[in-house]
Amino acid sequence: MDPRTARLPADARTEQIVTTVWRSRRPLHPGRLFEAVDELVNESVRSRGRFWPATRPGQLLAWDAVAGIVSVEDAGPWLAALPEAAWDLVSPARRTAAALDWDPEHGDRVQHLVFTGPDLDVIRLHGLLDSCLPAEGEHPGHDDPFAPILDLKEIA
Repeated sequence: MDPRTARLPADARTEQIVTTVWRSRRPLHPGRLFEAVDELVNESVRSRGRFWPATRPGQLLAWDAVAGIVSVEDAGPWLAALPEAAWDLVSPARRTAAALDWDPEHGDRVQHLVFTGPDLDVIRLHGLLDSCLPAEGEHPGHDDPFAPILDLKEIA
């Protein structure tokens, strides 16, 4: 499934399983997110979605985790990062998905992560993710702990 057009599930709860969605229009602090990855993937059985760290404003990153193993991949540019002339080269499904989630300030850039598992502590999970957001006026700098993973794939 293309993470750029996937309509991710909404919050849901059964007697055994909880699914929660965390969304934010603010970019993530890459260092704090990187430090929280192990805890995030061990909180749930399955998680997936799309996100953008402050150090990579043009890249849509795909998150996919199962049973404690996470994959983070470059899923291409956010539509908002492309010149308008290039939008015609993007699939209609991608343009429609972006239009449904468009924000005047950030375009289609959004944190949209979904976590599923038994007895998830939703408040704790959302708090952990919220702690990965830069404070108002904070600039995370240029340190990007995801670079060895993402840039290695570009070199290969």
